[in-house]
Amino acid sequence: MKKLFGLLALALSFSGYSQVGSNFPEMETESLTNVVINIPSELSDKFSIVGLAYSKKSEDDLKTWFEPMYNQFIYKPETPSVFDFTYDVHCYFIPMFTGAKRPAYQKVMKKLQKTIDKRLLPYVLFYKGPLKEYKKALNFQGRDLPYFFVLNPEGKIVYSTAGRYTKSKMQEIVEAVDEALEMN
Repeated sequence: MKKLFGLLALALSFSGYSQVGSNFPEMETESLTNVVINIPSELSDKFSIVGLAYSKKSEDDLKTWFEPMYNQFIYKPETPSVFDFTYDVHCYFIPMFTGAKRPAYQKVMKKLQKTIDKRLLPYVLFYKGPLKEYKKALNFQGRDLPYFFVLNPEGKIVYSTAGRYTKSKMQEIVEAVDEALEMN
């Protein structure tokens, strides 16, 4: 019961950033390895963490999350030990090319394919299309913020936060994922 109240309080404290409890809207994306991934429908096998950015400033702030998220949720040791704890979740970073930015999609994708840490290639997805639907459904409060969402396997938003990486925001995401996994 205590965990239920904790999750409810956590959800309500961040409901200003998104519609916690509502479905994440369908989004067709393309990875830097040129694989099309439909979110959330193709992520229904496990929990997911999705980061979105739709301006240059928010993309810069999204990048501050790359290494911490990789280390926490993606990295799997080559020779695992009994003491290693790894998460079995999807984790994606999505720059959104909307409006006047759409023509830059291919150019930026090609540049990033050459310059990004190769370990991150499968985890960076590009979206090209309208913004209005996502802005409304996800309750974006400002264009200069990256937004992070924890989705359950059914595509429902169970947690959200926004902004540049901080240890406290990362800890909140870890706790949300841990609690969601425990309840599942």
